[in-house]
Amino acid sequence: MRQLLIVGGVQKDNLQSPDEWHIHRAGIVLRLDVESRTAETILEYQSPPEFCPDDDPSFLLKASAFHDEQFYTCTSTEILVYDFPSMRLDRRISHPCFNDIHHVNVGPDGRMYVANTGLDMTVELSSEGGILRQWSVLEGQNVWHRFSPDVDYRKVLTTKPHAAHPNFTFLLGEEVWSTRAEQHDAICVTDPLKKIHLTDECPVHDGIVTDESIVFTRVDAHAVFVDRKTLKVRETYNLASMMPGVRKPGWCRGLTVIDEDRILVGFSRMRPTKWKGNVNWVQSQWNNLKWLHRMPARICLFNLKEQRAEWDIPLQDFGMTTVFSIHPEEEANVARVAA
Repeated sequence: MRQLLIVGGVQKDNLQSPDEWHIHRAGIVLRLDVESRTAETILEYQSPPEFCPDDDPSFLLKASAFHDEQFYTCTSTEILVYDFPSMRLDRRISHPCFNDIHHVNVGPDGRMYVANTGLDMTVELSSEGGILRQWSVLEGQNVWHRFSPDVDYRKVLTTKPHAAHPNFTFLLGEEVWSTRAEQHDAICVTDPLKKIHLTDECPVHDGIVTDESIVFTRVDAHAVFVDRKTLKVRETYNLASMMPGVRKPGWCRGLTVIDEDRILVGFSRMRPTKWKGNVNWVQSQWNNLKWLHRMPARICLFNLKEQRAEWDIPLQDFGMTTVFSIHPEEEANVARVAA
């Protein structure tokens, strides 16, 4: 695990507004050498005007995946598929219903599963990019109960407040699942009676499936291990307690599971809007918010068995302020071999 690909973005230098739909200058992908603690930017991206709002849009790359020699990532309104390792753009997929997308996942057959956060929706796409199925992540609700299929939501700055805020998708066999930040859980959109309750305290992210577990992050620097067979929480780890001298590591999101004892986790620099509305956990637990806002983005390797951080690498020197995905480069190599 010498080299990592880190997906996220960089905030604008002179912000005119602290709101998230204005805050980021570009989405970027870093290649980080863990041993030398050096990094290079291998991709910087801003959406074309036709795929984003007209009023000072924000550009950011969000949770991503590898499949068949290709790297799949997303902006708020696009799915981008790059050949790897050349990082040549192979195709762009965008639909009018796309708004505030947070994650693109790829199934074994090449179908894509998209967390369409702005419309509280999970979308299944064919390998070519056509829409196959759409699910509301709100039980008993029609997918268009709050929105109109006739609107181009790529041009809408924000649809907040979201009723569920789905932000990650994962597959368990034929079942399609999505995390819900507002409900602090994960729901099976193909069988909504199935849910995984994760916490009563704060929003959740990720949903990495291993042989034994499904692993989630909580934004307050916790990792939650769920038994894959019973769908019950087996263990919750307080990651902040494993980082001496860093009580306030930032917005926790971005996860790679090395094995049952070691995980890689990302922390994004907090922004002012993060402690409004649904993030009272920040105000109730952490007092010096102005100082917290300046904490740099970072990635950490945690040894859960030994209850410690093995290393911690800040990312501000490489221009990254926001982390969404972490991929060991071996993961990309495995995808190429499998293809």
